[in-house]
Amino acid sequence: MLSILFPSRGSRGGSCCGALPLKEASQDMEKLDTNTSQDQGLCQLSEKYKQVYLSLTYSIIFILGLPLNGTVLWLSWCQTKRWSCATIYLVNLMVADLLYVLTLPFLIITYSLDDKWPFGELLCKLVRFLFYANLYGSILLLTCISVHRFLGVCHPLRSLPYRTRRHAWLGTGTTWALVVLQLLPTLAFSHTDYINGQMICYDTTNPENFDQYFAYGVVLTLSGFVFPTLVILVCYSLMVRSLTKPEENHMRTGNTARAKSIRTILLVCGLFTLCFVPFHVTRSFYLTIRFLLSQDCQLLRAASVAHKIWRPLVSVSSCLNPVLYFLLGGNNRVRLLQKLRQNKVGKHPAAGKEEIPRGEQIWILPR
Repeated sequence: MLSILFPSRGSRGGSCCGALPLKEASQDMEKLDTNTSQDQGLCQLSEKYKQVYLSLTYSIIFILGLPLNGTVLWLSWCQTKRWSCATIYLVNLMVADLLYVLTLPFLIITYSLDDKWPFGELLCKLVRFLFYANLYGSILLLTCISVHRFLGVCHPLRSLPYRTRRHAWLGTGTTWALVVLQLLPTLAFSHTDYINGQMICYDTTNPENFDQYFAYGVVLTLSGFVFPTLVILVCYSLMVRSLTKPEENHMRTGNTARAKSIRTILLVCGLFTLCFVPFHVTRSFYLTIRFLLSQDCQLLRAASVAHKIWRPLVSVSSCLNPVLYFLLGGNNRVRLLQKLRQNKVGKHPAAGKEEIPRGEQIWILPR
């Protein structure tokens, strides 16, 4: 039976670096004398549910996320018009999702094999890195989209020099640079190890380095989640104030821009509420409980289960981000229907009139 062993507060010191997760606890407890272990109260928790729950959840995300993000990238690649600023941000979002989704088969196999990692150390580091790259890259790109929409609503004329494709590419480049710099330590913390003759891949780090990982986790949460969230909240608060002004003050933005702004607020807030906020709350709670070595076994169990339940759910954003593309990217839904219709007509030439592509309409003026 799989179980988590949590040393009590009195065991702190030496090689014990906090309450330990499944494989980390097993490794650390092997280093302790049997009598010592019996003197220290241990909390045990079966984790058999992970084999079914995590394998099933990641499988569903993979099945949905791969075609959705692939379709978005295909549509963007086939688009003849120059990409708008929103499309640039959204395409980068899809790239981040697709890179992460392609790593899910490794996790599905691992959890199906009872946490056994058969893929080597390099892939262990890559899979862990891409998970957090997708997470914090998505948050920063959504922040860029929110700031872009805020400037268009609250400062439509003054912000024109800054709402350009060049600045959009600069924003995405800066985002990826920040994400890589933030996540370089994960390549050092994440690695493989042998526990009871079985290779495992640490999600956080080994017990000896947990104190350093906890400090890094706090900094990463503040810089990668708390600060961008505050920026988004400020932008949306100002946008709501602007959008709730009397109707005559909305002439400068127009009904279409207002509708896009409202959709942006609702969709991004919904995404954060469903995926990002619960994950960071449960993760912070879990790491803090481990770091403080609480003697309350019920609390330790709750923290562990909550973290493991919400961890795969944060990946649901990989399936929801394509929805942003179709709802926020102007005529993306129309382009998808046109592409599908063109393919259908291509297979059946006599099915009807040939459709004139967008941007190539022939105007017949009266003589």
